[in-house]
Amino acid sequence: MADFRVRVSTEAFGAGTWDKVSVSIVGTREESPPLPLDNLGKEFTAGAEEDFQVTLPKDVGQVLLLRVHKAPPALPLLGPLAPDAWFCRWFQLTPPRGGPHLFPCYQWLEGAGSLVLQEGTAKVSRADHHPLLQQQRQEELQARQEMYQWKAYNPGWPHCLDKRTVKDLDLNIKYSTAKNANFYLQAGSAFAEMKIKGLLDRKGLWRSLNEMKRIFNFRKTPAAEHAFEHWQEDAFFASQFLNGLNPVLIRRCHYLPKNFPVTDAMVASVLGPGTSLQAELEKGSLFLVDHGILSGIHTNVINGKPQFSAAPMTLLYQSPGCGPLLPLAIQLSQSPGPHSPIFLPTDDKWDWLLAKTWVRNAEFSFHEALTHLLHSHLLPEVFTLATLRQLPHCHPLFKLLIPHTRYTLHINMLARELLIVPGQVVDRSTGIGIEGFSELIQRNMKQLNYSLLCLPEDIQTRGVEDIPGYYYRDDGMQIWGAVERFVSEIIGIYYPSDESVQDDRELQAWVREIFSKGFLNQESSGIPSSLETREALVQYVTMVIFNCSAKHAAVSAGQFDACAWMPNLPPSMQLPPPTSKGLATREGFIATLPPVNATCDVILALWLLSKEPGDRRPLGTYPDEHFTEEAPRRSIATFQSHLAQISRAIQERNRGLVLPYTYLDPPLIENSVSI
Repeated sequence: MADFRVRVSTEAFGAGTWDKVSVSIVGTREESPPLPLDNLGKEFTAGAEEDFQVTLPKDVGQVLLLRVHKAPPALPLLGPLAPDAWFCRWFQLTPPRGGPHLFPCYQWLEGAGSLVLQEGTAKVSRADHHPLLQQQRQEELQARQEMYQWKAYNPGWPHCLDKRTVKDLDLNIKYSTAKNANFYLQAGSAFAEMKIKGLLDRKGLWRSLNEMKRIFNFRKTPAAEHAFEHWQEDAFFASQFLNGLNPVLIRRCHYLPKNFPVTDAMVASVLGPGTSLQAELEKGSLFLVDHGILSGIHTNVINGKPQFSAAPMTLLYQSPGCGPLLPLAIQLSQSPGPHSPIFLPTDDKWDWLLAKTWVRNAEFSFHEALTHLLHSHLLPEVFTLATLRQLPHCHPLFKLLIPHTRYTLHINMLARELLIVPGQVVDRSTGIGIEGFSELIQRNMKQLNYSLLCLPEDIQTRGVEDIPGYYYRDDGMQIWGAVERFVSEIIGIYYPSDESVQDDRELQAWVREIFSKGFLNQESSGIPSSLETREALVQYVTMVIFNCSAKHAAVSAGQFDACAWMPNLPPSMQLPPPTSKGLATREGFIATLPPVNATCDVILALWLLSKEPGDRRPLGTYPDEHFTEEAPRRSIATFQSHLAQISRAIQERNRGLVLPYTYLDPPLIENSVSI
């Protein structure tokens, strides 16, 4: 007989249980019977850490596993109570001799049932593990693969979780009670405010730009006010390609596309004397934003009225020294000709403003369907599902990645319920609608490549390493570097060689599933289907963490800032793109913009999607201590220190900016895609 001390930690905030809990200790010799964890009074209250003494009738040998049992208590005359849910943080098991064994849990145990925990030392899959440990890893993955299954949501899209509604999700992937309540309170209060103003039911045009200020006062931010004050200015228009909500399209222009016949005479007033387009191309001072993927895209019908879309090309010029980036020319289609004029800053005010507004509408469609939905929600869902299905709790990559998957499945299920389904906001109020979104995603999936997801390679591929004032690049590269150093340290702890990477069956299954379910087995994407070296593994894991955290923050947090003043980011256009110059007027400009109800519908949705509803965990914050060894804990502390340094530098720089760039300040970045 041997006495063990068992210490149990329960999560705070409604995570306690009235149920009875017992443990079985599994060793190399045998498994103990269930040992009740029972003290006088109530056990397992929220936020508690409690000690229990248990006696093993026989020596079980070296401890391998801890089996946790939970069942409702039986009351005299009343019988068993209804089972509840318990969130256990960890168990600590101290034998009569030797040090304690820590068993991380960080899971909900719903109703009556049991779960099996391995001691917290992270372990890659290896053939020399004890057979019981190997069996437990396989059983755990089998259970999770049955719980979290794939489905094809739309043809040509990444696959997603096979659940119908948020109600079908288990507690381990659902919003917390507090976060869920905050989300619906925010949505309800915002909806009520719009409804009271009578704006959600008005299907007609805005009467004037002045009338739009009524909605602009809806919860405006300093960045939204800046957009309102400067939206007509060329420098602000251009700056949004660098630091706005879609800072991923601009690229250096080495030669003019044949279907964009800009001439020296057209742009002489901006370039000035003594230079030419060819000279500026050779200097590297010209940049291109091409929305060609929108060409011929399906368009929507709003309030019974057909909407319109354009596929513009925008040429920009980086003026010498520290001068601003400026637009040189805009063509609103991919086919030049007499009915597709090239608009210039020297054109009539309303011609030029209308052309820029068409570009901003293209930015809305591209951003919401691709940069935001596809790259920053659907792909992180793939990373999340593959992690849950292919990596056991004791795997170092599971421990490293699980904080960066928190709530991703919940928010994506909400999107499939409330955003991208018939009758909801994308269908009701955007210019290309659900069908256009789907078509864009199908097109982009055929173009998607690994370098786009790896920021250093993306910056290099687009040739924007040295364009000044590109804070998305500057801050993003610092964060990528900090994540990469952190990941490199963790990989170095658990993978001593390239061979150890190749031999990790669970890791290879994880990568293979992401390739097949997320990137649809497209070898042209350059997405690896296996990893052969530690260096490749570091880059891959860095890519996953960056896209699930910083990239999402950069392209999501500024949505309301950009759209609060709707002419800066119109979600739809009600008249076709102009086919000649000299016809645009103030009245025609307003008539082109979306109707009142669609404007307010989209602004309300983007306000909600830009605002994290509480229960936050900023980048590098890991309150769930999955790693129990000192080495990874030191790496976490170093990572947090690097992020704090980056934050201080960003805040210092922002003090000197008229419009601070805050979206990639580490304390404002969520660990995961959770809104």
